[in-house]
Amino acid sequence: MQDKNELFASAPIPRAVATMAIPTVLSMLVTVVYNMVDTFFVGQTGDANQVAAVSLATPVFLIIMAMGNIFGMGGSAAISRFLGMGERERVKNTSSFCFYGSLAVGVVLVIALLAGMPLVLTLIGTSANTVDFARQYLFVIALGAPLTLTGGALTNLVRAEGAAREAMFGMMLGTVVNIVLDPLMILTFGWGVAGAAIATVIGNASTLVYYLLYFTRRKSILSIAPKAFALRGVWGTVLSIGLPASVNTLLLSLANIILNNFLSSYGDAAVAAMGVAMKANMLVVFVQIGLALGAQPLIGYNFGAKNFARMKAIMKFTMLCTVTLGLSLTALYFIATKPIIRAFIADETVVTYGVHMLRALMLSGPFLGVLFVFMNALQAMGQAIASLVLSISRQGLLFLPLLIVLNAVLQLDGIVYAQPIADVCSIALACALFVHSERRLRRAHESERDAPATKPVAQS
Repeated sequence: MQDKNELFASAPIPRAVATMAIPTVLSMLVTVVYNMVDTFFVGQTGDANQVAAVSLATPVFLIIMAMGNIFGMGGSAAISRFLGMGERERVKNTSSFCFYGSLAVGVVLVIALLAGMPLVLTLIGTSANTVDFARQYLFVIALGAPLTLTGGALTNLVRAEGAAREAMFGMMLGTVVNIVLDPLMILTFGWGVAGAAIATVIGNASTLVYYLLYFTRRKSILSIAPKAFALRGVWGTVLSIGLPASVNTLLLSLANIILNNFLSSYGDAAVAAMGVAMKANMLVVFVQIGLALGAQPLIGYNFGAKNFARMKAIMKFTMLCTVTLGLSLTALYFIATKPIIRAFIADETVVTYGVHMLRALMLSGPFLGVLFVFMNALQAMGQAIASLVLSISRQGLLFLPLLIVLNAVLQLDGIVYAQPIADVCSIALACALFVHSERRLRRAHESERDAPATKPVAQS
């Protein structure tokens, strides 16, 4: 633990960020591959309806991930602050609470999704051509919800204690299993979208098993032991950050559902194309998310230790890295747009739509990482309200009204350009929220530091 304290508190910032962020970025790349694999291999069937079904079902998978973020992101932010404050027992209480909480919520989701399947299929915008494929996919995904949710939560908890490489390996294991099983189950066995879902669930199960072994065989400050489980002093801290963090993913799911419903009026090919474009765009988005997530424990630790100068220096360096990578990847995508789309599916109508959509989504690519750094910094600082406002803005307060208005004015082009416009507005909002929160916290700290010590006056 001493080495980790040195990394958080005094190591050169480029080395500290690289140590935490490189494994996290690799983990995010694994996540990108994880999400692309199903679409890629389903696309090899040559059936645009199956590709559209996977795209339509993606928001439901995002809801499951959002529930995991309540415990993963909330627990990660709490653990990093408690480590900075030296409160090791609360770290154990937090990790145990998050583990059992995520399992319980996963079981509830299984029941809710299976019981409400007809309603879910209607809400996500399935057509007569896609409804059976979407049902097959979601049935399996629903059964695996506890595994998916808990494995995702543990990834963030392990990363929070500084074990970024172990967190990366856990994610990579699940992805490798999924990649190996996908062509076998989708193409060789001919199970199509159901095979894609089975491969995904088995991959998530592999990740969860790895983390369970990590906790039982490796030295860790974290604990999933029932005796460490506690509510007092834990649940409020976790939920105050975890709920805003999950709202962002929930709104992403809601936005995708509404987006797909709008797109369905332009045909199943448009739905499939946007699904492919969004999956391809995930590389740029998730690399920048990975940098921000990697820096979050460093930000949280130094905030908890009241080392504000180092905290801001870490943020500035991380932002520089996100912009550099964002510019490079955006340039690459604009040059190779058509080959990227064709890698998923050869249908010419889908390819034509997809090229236009991907280039539109990439317009905010160079600077999107700045938003994620601010978002994770606010979570690490325990700024629940500011984090909530920011979380509901990108995919809610900003994106949804833009989607509705631009669709009415520009039709399909309006739908395509709603997201990059919302991204630019969100970046400006994130900067303003952070500056306001950081100044207020700094003033409070300076007042506390400069306040004269008072002694009780003896009563005569």
